[in-house]
Amino acid sequence: MKQIVVFASGSGTNFQALHDFFKDSTTVKIALLVCDHQDAYVLQRAALAKVPTLVVNFRDYANKAEAEQSILDKLPTCDLIVLAGYMRIIGNTLLAAFPNRIVNLHPALLPSFPGRTGIQDAYDYGVKVTGVTVHYVDAGIDSGQIIAQEPVRIKSGESVEELEARIHAVEHELLPQTVAALLK
Repeated sequence: MKQIVVFASGSGTNFQALHDFFKDSTTVKIALLVCDHQDAYVLQRAALAKVPTLVVNFRDYANKAEAEQSILDKLPTCDLIVLAGYMRIIGNTLLAAFPNRIVNLHPALLPSFPGRTGIQDAYDYGVKVTGVTVHYVDAGIDSGQIIAQEPVRIKSGESVEELEARIHAVEHELLPQTVAALLK
């Protein structure tokens, strides 16, 4: 049985997509959800899914390395870490422990529009096509090797909120399929 650990910071729609995709799997299990916000809705989703959680308040530690070491000390054995709406930059402690085994989901076609506001940035720039990227995490910001991408055409007159909803729908398909392919 392959095990993944999901890191998330917010509402957890991508965690939910992963759970729904793998819930009946006999080969892949979500072993843990790591969250950096004690009031994030993703924690409720994990509780309903009966997935154990680990909440880490980075303010309780002297630095990122100490916080990440605390996470490492509590992680179950896993084959892959999946960042699904995790809004922290992964540091050297986790990167060294999981080389080429941490993947991230980004709501734009990297290398264009990296960072936390990829959807808004693409929309404001006026591109006709944006999309979703799954990539390996490295020491940079959304700069790791691209694993999978799916384009999303921006419709004439579409609001940024409408675009965001369509991008999230693509994320919910692309992320679980990509994770499944990586684990094979």
